[in-house]
Amino acid sequence: MVSIVLTEDFQIFLRIINNTNVRTAAFFDGISRIFANIFCNKANSGLWQRHDPLSPTVLDEGIVKVDTPHSIVAQGWSLERNRQHKDNGDSQAVFNALETVLKDSLERLKTRRESFAGSDHAALVRALCVDGKVGEALQLRNKMLQKSLYRDEFLSVFTYNHLINGFCKKGEMEKATSLLKEMSEVGCIPNRVTYNTLIHGYCRLGNVNEAYRVVRFINKPNKVTWNTLLHAHCREGLSENAKKILAEKLDKSSLSKERKERMSDSERKSDKITSTILLDTYCKEGDMDQALKLWTKMSQKGSLIDVTAYNALIHGFLLKNEFGDAYAYLCDMLKRGFHPDLFTYNTLISRLCMLGKVDEACEVHSVMSRVGVKPDHTSYQMVIRTLCLYGKVTKAKNILISMLENSIIPKPFIWNVMIGEYIKCKDLESVLILRDQMRALGVVPNIFTYNALTHALIKGGYIREALDLRHEIRLNGLLPDIVTYNMLIGAACNTGDLRFALQLLNEMSVDCTPDIITYTELIRGFCRKKKMKHALELFRKIQTVGLPTSDVPFQILIKAYCKMGEPEKAFSIYQEMVRKGLTGRYSTYHALFSELLRKGFKEAAEHVFTTHM
Repeated sequence: MVSIVLTEDFQIFLRIINNTNVRTAAFFDGISRIFANIFCNKANSGLWQRHDPLSPTVLDEGIVKVDTPHSIVAQGWSLERNRQHKDNGDSQAVFNALETVLKDSLERLKTRRESFAGSDHAALVRALCVDGKVGEALQLRNKMLQKSLYRDEFLSVFTYNHLINGFCKKGEMEKATSLLKEMSEVGCIPNRVTYNTLIHGYCRLGNVNEAYRVVRFINKPNKVTWNTLLHAHCREGLSENAKKILAEKLDKSSLSKERKERMSDSERKSDKITSTILLDTYCKEGDMDQALKLWTKMSQKGSLIDVTAYNALIHGFLLKNEFGDAYAYLCDMLKRGFHPDLFTYNTLISRLCMLGKVDEACEVHSVMSRVGVKPDHTSYQMVIRTLCLYGKVTKAKNILISMLENSIIPKPFIWNVMIGEYIKCKDLESVLILRDQMRALGVVPNIFTYNALTHALIKGGYIREALDLRHEIRLNGLLPDIVTYNMLIGAACNTGDLRFALQLLNEMSVDCTPDIITYTELIRGFCRKKKMKHALELFRKIQTVGLPTSDVPFQILIKAYCKMGEPEKAFSIYQEMVRKGLTGRYSTYHALFSELLRKGFKEAAEHVFTTHM
């Protein structure tokens, strides 16, 4: 049903109720013809004149009711634009105008749809870059450009930045820089994000010099730029060229008082980062004279000094072992109202531990706890490791207890260090206690932990328990490594269980490859049992599989043949060892010389004596 109602305010309401597909041009064509027939049926009525008021009678006559959508009968009124415009009753002119409006609307809809499609394709390219599929993203973009589709979307700086970032993450800097070159060719101006992305890519690869070449293209590097470079310098150090650039930037910031007052917070942060980079570099290189000159400039500006700057300077003095100056600047730090942070204390502890100043390191560790700086895992690890290294296992145990009281769960490394120290002390009971504590705290031992436990059990004579550990290793998702198997094979050979030792060798071949130590332990085991045939087979296998040669298997065989009273075979092995350029111990040469002499091989004995004794 279609109805047109004219009210006193001269509002026209068009109501279309049907199921016609509004997307078809045929429908719009039909609508235009309906309106043409309605408004242009009678051209002699003054209804649509601009200034003539409408009488209620005319309005009443203007009501149109249509019962069927296929036939419309208009009342006795017509449309006249104005007196100057005459269409001579030509209804087709109005129809053409309406049709033009409708076609223009369709064109606008089509353009908008294409714009949405271009945005969708560009969004897909960016999504592929985020997912790491930058190659596929570039192919899609190039395919669309070849078809001359959506050039504005695909040649935008936003899309270029995503592509460049994708290649930088993959370490393909040549492709990233080629896209930067392409941007200039197509007239797309790179922004700060573009350059920062490239800088970050070069810094990740350790190519700081290339990163600084990119910095020159940025009009105003922001804090992201300098922070990226700062992290790179912490890893790689500064080249002379990079130092020069940073120094120039810092000098440019030495402005008048009025200019300093107008500086934004980001500019001040940029200067602070720049000065800290230079200071840290000078300190790490040991150039404390330059570091102190820069420190004087920074102190004059005031705002450039912070805890990070102090940490860099203190670290520099500690690297030079100038503890007096380090402690002096630590005091100066406190006077200026800066509080040493975790990095400050860890720097002190690290250097003290490295130089073996265990008591001082423990004192610093104690002080930081008292002043409210909570030690972290690194703090505890450095102290415990150093204490164990110098045999102070009881003190290390107390630090470990303190660590647990502060709700810091030690990582496997600390447990391994403690277990290793107890093994040196032959304190198997403490080793097993530590193992049980690890389990209770939910710390999953790593393969180094298990190897330390295996070593402790073997040393304590608990061979069966040591062998059972390899099953626990697998239950925890780990695999016994070469060290594990070598210890177990050595233990089996020492107990004379050669069959089980060979069984372990076969089992070992599934998880890892036997090395020279594996075969040496087996040769020693067979020589103890005087099974020289098997020992020689294993000896020849070492040469067959291409393992690096060692003097140990040679010496084991030489001594074994001497004990069996077969000096001629021992001398043959000795000659082979000499041809390979290997040198044995004095005890080996003495045993060979004595047995040769005893059996009457005087010439051979004289050769051994004059050559090695």
